[in-house]
Amino acid sequence: MTTILLTTLIIAFLVAIIFAPIFIPLLRMLKFGQYIRDEGPKEHQKKAGTPTMGGVIIILAIIVASIYSGVKNGFMTNHLWLLLFVTIAFSAIGFLDDFIKVVMKRNLGLTSKQKLLGQLIVAIIFYIVLVQTHVSTVVTVPGTDWSINFYWAYFILSLVMLLGTSNGTNLTDGLDGLLSGTAAIAFAAYAIIAYNDSIHDVAIFSTAVCGALLGFLVFNAHPAKVFMGDTGSLALGGALAGVAMLTKSEILLVIIGGIFVIETLSVIIQVAYFKATGGKRIFKMSPLHNHYVLSGWNEWRIVSTFWFVGILLSVIGIYLKVWL
Repeated sequence: MTTILLTTLIIAFLVAIIFAPIFIPLLRMLKFGQYIRDEGPKEHQKKAGTPTMGGVIIILAIIVASIYSGVKNGFMTNHLWLLLFVTIAFSAIGFLDDFIKVVMKRNLGLTSKQKLLGQLIVAIIFYIVLVQTHVSTVVTVPGTDWSINFYWAYFILSLVMLLGTSNGTNLTDGLDGLLSGTAAIAFAAYAIIAYNDSIHDVAIFSTAVCGALLGFLVFNAHPAKVFMGDTGSLALGGALAGVAMLTKSEILLVIIGGIFVIETLSVIIQVAYFKATGGKRIFKMSPLHNHYVLSGWNEWRIVSTFWFVGILLSVIGIYLKVWL
């Protein structure tokens, strides 16, 4: 199985680095450049025009590597198809949002209600298929023997996980290589967990995502030659939540995906405090990475720090699931 996973990683990586140099000039030719909102840090204005919607590169690499390894090795299961579905479906929502912003010149893209409706529809379909494949509704507390059967409430939990994680990854995608790196780390952790529990189809998928992100990172690291856009960020969150449910490590998602939780909480706290105090702020700007930008940290320092925290959180998650 180790050889299969290594092959999957290499294929996804190679597809990304081979396809990117072809796709990036096409995006530039079509003038699919990133729009930078005026409310953001002024340092980001210089990134305006950088090709976006590069999430297509990531999705293609995931599909090719997952299907190749799944079919070739007999692991093309319903669960692997389900993970590909949620990834592609969330990516389609993000693609539409990016297309409206970049091509139709509507700066905010889809409205929040439109985006939420699309995510809800995909999440409901995911849950319906999930229960039909007899996935347990029991949730276990990591590192303990405690568990609770959510029964029908697992539907609510799955919606919260899918929508919350996809929006968390979306918020994190604000600096060169930030989401690419932190998401690659999280999927690597879940690949290890799936491999340890002999959930081979999920291990293949997680490894494919990790390889695709590492390949994309070659072009997305500072200074970025391409951004993934909502096309990639929404897809990664949906995929990560799906992997967490299929490996029955739902609670661990809060730890392994801790960076995305922190980024989301920083926005919630900032908005709540702003409204409660009549305009005061806790952070200079949210999400949290923007606070550090305005505090004078250079981009590489912020990104590498977040990567390091992501690695620590993933190690803790793996320890709780695998070794404890």
